Amino acid sequence: MRGLALAVVRDLRDVRAPATDGELEEFETDVLAGFVLARASAGLADSTIRGDVGQLEQVRSWFGRPLWEMRPADADAYFGQVLRKASSGTRLARAQALTTYFAFAELRHKVELHAMTGLVVACPLDEMNRPRGRKDARLRIPPSEAEVTQLFAGWSRELAGCRKFAPTARNYAAARLMAEVGLRVNEVRSLDLADVKWELGRFGKLHVRYRKGSRGSGPRERMVPLVNHAGRTLRWFIEDVWGHFDADHTRPGAPLFPSERKNADGSCRRVGDDALRSGLVAAASVHLQGWADTLTPHVLRHFCASQLYLSGVDLISIQELLGHSWVATTMRYVNSRQLHQTGEFSQVA
Repeated sequence: MRGLALAVVRDLRDVRAPATDGELEEFETDVLAGFVLARASAGLADSTIRGDVGQLEQVRSWFGRPLWEMRPADADAYFGQVLRKASSGTRLARAQALTTYFAFAELRHKVELHAMTGLVVACPLDEMNRPRGRKDARLRIPPSEAEVTQLFAGWSRELAGCRKFAPTARNYAAARLMAEVGLRVNEVRSLDLADVKWELGRFGKLHVRYRKGSRGSGPRERMVPLVNHAGRTLRWFIEDVWGHFDADHTRPGAPLFPSERKNADGSCRRVGDDALRSGLVAAASVHLQGWADTLTPHVLRHFCASQLYLSGVDLISIQELLGHSWVATTMRYVNSRQLHQTGEFSQVA
């Protein structure tokens, strides 16, 4: 008991220099991880925990600063303007997650947050601005490894006799890249030939220069290793297929995945995301009919994250590969039937 008392006194009277941005960012991640663990300890369902994390991420993305800085005026603006026309279920789910998060922050981190920031934790929602309504979050579980293998095996056989080999092979290679390294469809279509860095790392890397921005901050670059045999897929495509679209591999800005359409100078244009999406839908309708209406590039991204986790890759590494700003986002991507069946799903949440 004496040791416990001393620890409390040290927390309350600890004098520290103002926290740096890096320290606050790391602390914010730790607080969220602690929140998830506490809710799991309370026996909440995995879907409930993930739903709460997703709601918090939405608020954090709009606010642009740590949630503990929110004040009633901020909540008024968010729920009264941004979510003014949202469904009542969306409004309550977000409000409930925010209220629970602040209760956790106040109970577990009130003293530490005051020491680091000078702020006193207080929930920005009260009886005057608290929304009403309810909506349950849903999980997105991608196809199994066997199903994805079936899709690409059938698609590969189709290439031997299809009428339009080059565009079909392009769509096939792009879809494999999304499933193997988790790129977004617009990241894939924006790649240039020069973005493939064969000399980097053990497998080679992709220089992803265009990605989904955060609150208008623009694209954030990252290097993505060509794991899961993605390098083999790309070598085949560049060496055996790319020349069907264009003859000049050295042209500056030459797209990795070209369109059948040409520029005024005769060079190939960049493929559009609609062509890649429709190519995936067409392949699924033939080779994976159970997913004919639901398989999208983003589902392949979820598949990649889930398979990486099942193979032992940690969440932080998956976060870096996918280009997520928040590990909470990555946690929502790691869903698979195998995780549910083995009980590992609760550990991810």
